[in-house]
Amino acid sequence: MNWRKAFFIGKITVASIAILALVIWGVMLLWNWLVPELFNGPVITYWQSAGILLLSKIIFSGFHKHGHDKSKHDYWRRKFMKNLTPEQKEKFKTRMEEKWRGEDLSDPSHIYE
Repeated sequence: MNWRKAFFIGKITVASIAILALVIWGVMLLWNWLVPELFNGPVITYWQSAGILLLSKIIFSGFHKHGHDKSKHDYWRRKFMKNLTPEQKEKFKTRMEEKWRGEDLSDPSHIYE
């Protein structure tokens, strides 16, 4: 793995943790603003709001093997690929393999040319 990919993955990781922390904080603020006032309920802490988020994830979406519904992705992939010629499909697959292996993609030629 080259340093650019490692740096990019690091940035994504830090951003994801920061967004999750902000969402948990937002849930805590909304709960503490609304629930005690409207329902005479308790004030919760940061970690309790994290627990509420986790519990709601379990209740409303459950545990999926792949984490999301792949049928929508497969539909769009099939729809995209059916309009390509065999040469374009092969070129597309080659370019994707090169991209994800980290090879140099400085060639400016476009896939559909």
